[in-house]
Amino acid sequence: MKYIHKPVLVKEVLKYLNLESNYNVIDGTIGGGGHAYEILKNTIPQGKLIGFDRDPRAIEEAGKKLKKYNKRVTLINDSYQNINKYLNKNKNGQRNNLHINGLLLDLGVSSAQMEPEEPRGFSYQSKEALDMRFGPDTDLTANYILNNYKKEDLIKIFKEFGEERLATKIANKIILFREETPFDAASDLTSIVNQVYRSRYSGRSKTHPATRIFQALRIAVNNELGVLENSLENILNILPSGARVVVISFHSLEDRIVKKFINYEAKECICPVEIPVCRCNKKKKVKIITKKPITPTTLEIKNNPRSRSAKLRAFEVI
Repeated sequence: MKYIHKPVLVKEVLKYLNLESNYNVIDGTIGGGGHAYEILKNTIPQGKLIGFDRDPRAIEEAGKKLKKYNKRVTLINDSYQNINKYLNKNKNGQRNNLHINGLLLDLGVSSAQMEPEEPRGFSYQSKEALDMRFGPDTDLTANYILNNYKKEDLIKIFKEFGEERLATKIANKIILFREETPFDAASDLTSIVNQVYRSRYSGRSKTHPATRIFQALRIAVNNELGVLENSLENILNILPSGARVVVISFHSLEDRIVKKFINYEAKECICPVEIPVCRCNKKKKVKIITKKPITPTTLEIKNNPRSRSAKLRAFEVI
């Protein structure tokens, strides 16, 4: 299957990373290398890029995309939550010689992973097996969740990660289905959601109702929200003062985590207002660059409909 990934908000990423010649950047979710290619173009002649991705295929495709700049690129098949492993102090107690000027996190799933032919069943249009793992760093699959989790746990996943209002009805259908035959193909799950929504979904909505359920399972399988929460604080311990961080999210749960983190770390004091003198000793760690999330233009959404839910937030490490 041909790997096609359309990066979103490319001009905005370059703007808010505030790139200059010879800047060094980490791309924590490199995907097909679309953002990385433009970053490398804008950091000539010697700017380095370290690209991470849990998906081995994404790393392979990014290598092809970035071949022109291969002497300036390091690709690592691992989660961005483990960046610190690769930037650890050396035996002399010093950080590696690379001064990091910026970091990009383009969260969620790539265009290529959402294609119906993708063998891991990320899309509700897929007929492939319900795997949904980004990479080999976890044994948990969507099939295992559907075939083994209790009804209460399924409801919780669908409500919390998919914000699905019909979570209970869908979970009930799943339990009945698996009593007859175990889940295998993505189309089995899509069929169940279609049955529940038959009288409620007109087809006029831009989002198919199964999208939320597939999203919820993908988030659960890959622990996406946990990885994001754990990584943001870690990023502050890795990056030097002045480094820019740009995060692109694609649903409200991710954006909420990013917004809450930035707002908290941008505060100098969190003492209650009735306390006249600060006792918390909290220090401001970031400067907010985007007061409101940056969203795609109408033209970009027209050319790439999957970009419509993208939100970009940026901050600078103090």
